[in-house]
Amino acid sequence: MGKFFIAGLMNIETTVAIPGFPLEYFPGYFPFYGLYTAASGVGWNISKALTTLGNEVTFASLIAADDNGVLARKTLSDAGIPDDLVLDQLDATAQSVILYAPDGRRQIHVDLKNIQKQKYPIDLVENPIKNCDLAVICNINFARPFLKFAHDAGKWIATDVHAISDLNDDYNRDYMAQAQILFVSDETLPDSPERVVRDLMARYQNEIIVIGLGSKGALMAVRQDDFLGQFSSVYTRPLVNTIGAGDALFSSFIDGYLRTKDPYKALRRALVFASYKIGEKGAAEGFLSRGELEEWQKKIEQQA
Repeated sequence: MGKFFIAGLMNIETTVAIPGFPLEYFPGYFPFYGLYTAASGVGWNISKALTTLGNEVTFASLIAADDNGVLARKTLSDAGIPDDLVLDQLDATAQSVILYAPDGRRQIHVDLKNIQKQKYPIDLVENPIKNCDLAVICNINFARPFLKFAHDAGKWIATDVHAISDLNDDYNRDYMAQAQILFVSDETLPDSPERVVRDLMARYQNEIIVIGLGSKGALMAVRQDDFLGQFSSVYTRPLVNTIGAGDALFSSFIDGYLRTKDPYKALRRALVFASYKIGEKGAAEGFLSRGELEEWQKKIEQQA
């Protein structure tokens, strides 16, 4: 069991099933059981996934003392994750709406309210960071000061900057520079994934970089081994919604890497975890337990 410190977004998410993209105008649709509302957000998705995999999680986030904040706290309680570092500091809890089509494509609409202007009291997280095995610091503004503190405490930092189009991006540069484990999506890259991962490694000196390739799997670079290679996706069950697939891949990878220190085993295992996850509607649903993941991995290996 690993001890993770996680700082990131928690919001209330509504997923909406649509016939397809582009969505043609019509004054009314009736997608029975096609709307689903639950807590989500990158920080929460990772926290729930790592808890489901049997880890100890300390989660820091910002919400509001509103009805959505009440739902967020109930969700934390139901998952057995302490909420003492989830502060009622916003004027409204962040929200998102996700449109998703049968082919797996999705469009994300996120209303962060006033979270990007908030400062988190760093003294509250000093001990949790010092006592963790890995600091997971998501690319949300209130968590930015935690990067230096975790670095100075000698902790490895893992982060996912998601879709980027500039390797020197002003918003994400701090996160990319400080992360030993860096995840990126291939959706808006300025060049081929192979060239991007080489450029990132040279520029920021990361130890491990993974670029998620969607249905094509993932590309990984490992500095210590001078390795660069692609890992294929796997099939576990029918696709429902790809939202949260990247968070699932990231979560399972850092869980596996912390357990084994083997990035190759960790990524193969994470691809199974992410494949199963996308058989659910919500971004924070469909996570396998450690035992269930091991069983699915055995099935996949036997089919190979």
